[in-house]
Amino acid sequence: MTMNITANPLEIGADELERFALEECVKRQRVDRRVSVMILSDKHCEMAVKFARLGAQVIVADAPALQHDIEGRILASGMREEISFTPCTLSSPPENFPGELFDIIVIRRGLCAMPYSEARKIVRQLLLRLKIGGKMYISVLGLHSELSEGYTAGDVTVDQRFAELSPALAEKYNIRQPVCLYTERNLFMLLLEAGASVLRTLTTTYGNVKGIAVRV
Repeated sequence: MTMNITANPLEIGADELERFALEECVKRQRVDRRVSVMILSDKHCEMAVKFARLGAQVIVADAPALQHDIEGRILASGMREEISFTPCTLSSPPENFPGELFDIIVIRRGLCAMPYSEARKIVRQLLLRLKIGGKMYISVLGLHSELSEGYTAGDVTVDQRFAELSPALAEKYNIRQPVCLYTERNLFMLLLEAGASVLRTLTTTYGNVKGIAVRV
């Protein structure tokens, strides 16, 4: 069953996951130490600035082509000491990010642009960049959303689910490449198979799927 939506599914529900991540940052600050955060991706730096204002040290990881724009936004925010940029793509993250292991990693988008097996591998790699007890916050596009209308891979298992959206929705949301759409259970299993301990998953009103996991 699908849902008809008028808002952009790439953005809906982002505030809820963001709130959980920011609340975690506040909790960790109470132990009187600097919290380290990595965000993939945050081209407008809005989330990075929110973390930085809480006293966190933030790395924004995004496409090399966006470096000039992102560094300009960092400069304009007045948070150059708290926020830095690392050029990378989610499909090939660097083995070593600058600085220590992270307390919090936020994956805002990108996992759906790769097959399930590849996404699991990337999540496992990033999980190892967390401190023990560090948390990962993930947002993916949902199978039970408008995006599933005309999606030819909707009836296959998630490990085989990688296809283009219908032409109308690909045009509407500017998603031209094949994608893997997730159910809440799919994301739960992805995190579990990657070696994380899953704290919670949720499906938004608009069908997007969110997950929070911890490295143990």
